[in-house]
Amino acid sequence: MPKIKAILEKRGKRYGEFETHAEITQHLKNTMHHTSGWDKLDAPKKECLEMIAHKIGRILNGDPSYLDSWVDIIGYTQLVVDLIK
Repeated sequence: MPKIKAILEKRGKRYGEFETHAEITQHLKNTMHHTSGWDKLDAPKKECLEMIAHKIGRILNGDPSYLDSWVDIIGYTQLVVDLIK
C-alpha cells in the first residue's frame, strides 16, 4: 500500500484533489449526455469525448501546463479520426 499512496500523492500534486476533479468531470459528462447528439454517437466516439472530459477536468483542476494532458486529448481525437477514415 505505501507504493499506491505515493502514486496517489504524486498524482494529486499534478491533477489536484480527486473529489474536485470528479465534480468537474462529471458535470462535463452530464452536459454531454443530455444533448440530443449524444445518442447519435457510437461507443468509440462517446468514449473519446468522455476521456477528453476527463482530461479537461484534470487541466482545470490541476496543472494546466502539463503537456501530457494536452497530448492525450490529441491522441483520443486521432483514434476517432482514424476510425472515421
